[in-house]
Amino acid sequence: MSVTVIQMSALLSSTIFAPSEFTRFLLPTHSRLQLSSLTRYRSGFNLRTCRPLNLRCCSTMSLQHQSGNPSCSQDSLFYSKAFWVTKSIIAWNVGAGEGECYLYASRKAGLCVADDGIQGHDVKIKLEWTNYGLPRQVIEKFPHIRDYAAFEVPATLDFQNLVKCQLAVGIFNSDGKCASATGLQLPGILDELFSYTGPLGAVFATEAVSLYLWAPTAQAVQAIIYKSPSEADPVEIVQLKEFDGVWSAIGPRHWEGCYYVYEVSVYHPSSLRIEKCVSNDPYARGLSADGKRTLLVDVDSDDVKPEGWDNLQDVKPNLLSFSDVSVYELHVRDFSANDPTVPHEFQGSYLAFTLQDSAGVQHLKRLSSAGITHVHLLPTFQFAGVEDEKHKWKNTDIEKLNSFPPDSEEQQALITAIQDEDGYNWGYNPVLWGVPKGSYASNANGPCRIIEFRKMVQALNRIGLRVVLDVVYNHLHASGPFSDFSVLDKIVPGYFLRRNADGGIENSTCVNNTASEHFMADRLILDDLKCWAVHYKIDGFRFDLMGHIMKRTMLKAKSLLNSLSTEKNGVDGSSIYLYGEGWDFGEVANNGRGINASQFNLFGAGIGSFNDRIRDALLGGSPFGHPLHQGFVTGLYLEPNDHELGDKANVERMLTVSKDHIQVGMAANLRDFVLTNCDGQEVKGSEVLMHDGTPVGYASSPNEIINYVSAHDNETLFDIISLKTPKDISVEERTRMNHLATSVIALSQGIPFFHAGDEMLRSKSIDRDSYNSGDWFNRLDFSYNSNNWGVGLPPKEKNERNWPLIKPRLADPSYKPQKSHILSAVENFLNLMQIRYSSPLFRLRTANAIQERVRFHNTGPSWIPGLIVMSIEDGHQGVPGLSQLDPIYSYIVVIINPCPTDVSFANLALRAKSLQLHPVQMNSTDDVVKNSTYDASLGCFNVPARTTSVFVEPSLLSNDHMYRAFFRIVGAS
Repeated sequence: MSVTVIQMSALLSSTIFAPSEFTRFLLPTHSRLQLSSLTRYRSGFNLRTCRPLNLRCCSTMSLQHQSGNPSCSQDSLFYSKAFWVTKSIIAWNVGAGEGECYLYASRKAGLCVADDGIQGHDVKIKLEWTNYGLPRQVIEKFPHIRDYAAFEVPATLDFQNLVKCQLAVGIFNSDGKCASATGLQLPGILDELFSYTGPLGAVFATEAVSLYLWAPTAQAVQAIIYKSPSEADPVEIVQLKEFDGVWSAIGPRHWEGCYYVYEVSVYHPSSLRIEKCVSNDPYARGLSADGKRTLLVDVDSDDVKPEGWDNLQDVKPNLLSFSDVSVYELHVRDFSANDPTVPHEFQGSYLAFTLQDSAGVQHLKRLSSAGITHVHLLPTFQFAGVEDEKHKWKNTDIEKLNSFPPDSEEQQALITAIQDEDGYNWGYNPVLWGVPKGSYASNANGPCRIIEFRKMVQALNRIGLRVVLDVVYNHLHASGPFSDFSVLDKIVPGYFLRRNADGGIENSTCVNNTASEHFMADRLILDDLKCWAVHYKIDGFRFDLMGHIMKRTMLKAKSLLNSLSTEKNGVDGSSIYLYGEGWDFGEVANNGRGINASQFNLFGAGIGSFNDRIRDALLGGSPFGHPLHQGFVTGLYLEPNDHELGDKANVERMLTVSKDHIQVGMAANLRDFVLTNCDGQEVKGSEVLMHDGTPVGYASSPNEIINYVSAHDNETLFDIISLKTPKDISVEERTRMNHLATSVIALSQGIPFFHAGDEMLRSKSIDRDSYNSGDWFNRLDFSYNSNNWGVGLPPKEKNERNWPLIKPRLADPSYKPQKSHILSAVENFLNLMQIRYSSPLFRLRTANAIQERVRFHNTGPSWIPGLIVMSIEDGHQGVPGLSQLDPIYSYIVVIINPCPTDVSFANLALRAKSLQLHPVQMNSTDDVVKNSTYDASLGCFNVPARTTSVFVEPSLLSNDHMYRAFFRIVGAS
């Protein structure tokens, strides 16, 4: 009989969830979490629709019995605690010798638990205990179940049909009573039997279109073909045929331009039913505007290529080495949504990047001319959270927003009231990885999004900027059989998503973690990367939460992309750079699901990871600590605020330790770089430790480190400086602190990374998580009139606890920068980039070159607090020793002074050199840095307060030759 709604409530309140478990599931675990998207395996209740699921309960079993023995009750089938790891082995965490074990299968999903066993089955198979445990290869694939018992499965079974059924295992006591029952997780056997490397998605030939779908657990699949994106009646319904888990059909070429969906009949463990799931194609390359239908589009057709597209590789900016990369992180909508020089219909779109005379494009040209090589675009694939049809968006009255005080709650209240119905979201809510987001296109139906995305890439390449895509392969926005945003979990339920030991979906990334350790999930990621690289000529990929992806997937990705050639693929894959967030947490921590792509595991891989060590040392604390915790550039020890950090000696120690962390970072955070630490000891980068004992240095080469001080996550650089610094300093001083932080990143070895607007003192009104804060809090102003400071208290959801700190700062008019401050920040940034690209010594290519040439001088326990002095030495032509890399400069000294006063520093090793202030700084409008001096007789430098000064020694070239060569380099960069 069916369980009533009242009985369902009783089950939920008693046996399914422990209170702490239910709370953990409901509470957000990541800033981008959207509860409306969640469904959960093993819950018996659909949290998205709030509807009870159709539980089956055998008449011989009472609800009292269920709560009395939850290991063998009807709700136990909502758990999947057993793992079918190979076709011959099922793993289950039960004690040896507990009783006889059976495998049950039901084609119609009719299994139910009774006192005397599991009923409703079509097949019942006895399993045999084994004494030798799980094989080594199984433990390598599933390390989290290494201690599970192994049950042997008969070799004569019809495995291909069994995996299409509802499956369960049960153990029985000697008296025949059920001791334990559970469902099964199938990725192991699916990988063994159905791993597939052939075509998937829509494949276009001269006379036909073929459809291929990998769905080995499906019982039936049909493609429903529509003439248009919105017509209710299909023009054709095609039954797909299966061979070895792949369903396929062949149709006429005139299908091109039509739309389709798959209807997949498949057992779904979240509902315990055979569901008819309607889904987009996981390999979709186009979509309808409402996102509900897949467009049949041939991305190789000339009809979807802008003029000159096939020859774009010939005009891409040169990249000699990954050490030459510098990254500018930008959101597509931020770039132009508020730019009055962009026509309204182009604002917030791909096409805004094609307008050569807009303020934003003019700014990008300045960045490119100064040396920036790559623009990193936040997610541009199809994501949830923003309707693609613009007429559905809600907007707020800008004049009304402007009427409120700078510290008012009103602005955020109006913005958050429509935040899920406006045109803004960062985009970390993946639905389909291989389709450009429709909301950025002029028309979300048809091929416009493809054409306009390509025009954007083309336009950026032509102004000297390569394009990086932010890819989010670690999670999906939705799961289960019902959500319009669920795709992969409708096609092969329980396979593409990573599940815990009970069968629940892991949510540590945010929601719906994906499982790249499974063969076809790994393959989908690789296929998607190749699609973007070949069909959209993308120059680099930034992997969101890369640590949740397996290392072998990342290595395959690097190898695959590197194999692409201009002759065969129209792109030079060897110039595609990969980097990402190598954080090690959640179920994958400490290689919990296999060797993951974490910071330490990627040593030697040639893949970059973000260096949080240098970020935290520069700013202070961490994004998760007290917001007033100061760091190297925000006044630690030198200009303390009101936050208590201990006695003076302790705070001074914190500053010296922070300086060590920064110096390791400036040497590309190399694991084996040797320097003198704050205690006067010679140590390697890996022997400089963080507060928890974790090594600071972990990279093997400069290409493996992304140095940064701010990104889209957390407060902007100017906001965090404004929050952490003492209230009584001026905005001019905060501006110089902004310069100082930027200079450390710009002049370090490794890859420098900058958040769009850092160079303009960008503010989000101290919003620490603006992912859904609308255009209002995320505005960029390329006219340099405003930095967006003081546009109201930031949204309550993520910031309310800091409102008491934020409010008085926003209310104080002295905090707000004027246009002169913004212009000085822009010039400072451009100057720093010109300096970086004026010499290859700032962009050394190997760890050995950095060790040989880079030195830090103000080290040990007795030197000037805070001051960083770095030298970089070149060889001399015809002189034994170091090779000559730079024909212009033979020696460079960088001095970073975070102190509120001028500082003098003398060192015998730096005497008798022909050092002079870098010509870029000598010719800048910054009168402060021009006061920097060097006395060769004493080896003494004088550097103004809160200033980074760069001194250079010309090589044996004449000064005239040096200047001409220098300006050639700057002009070409």
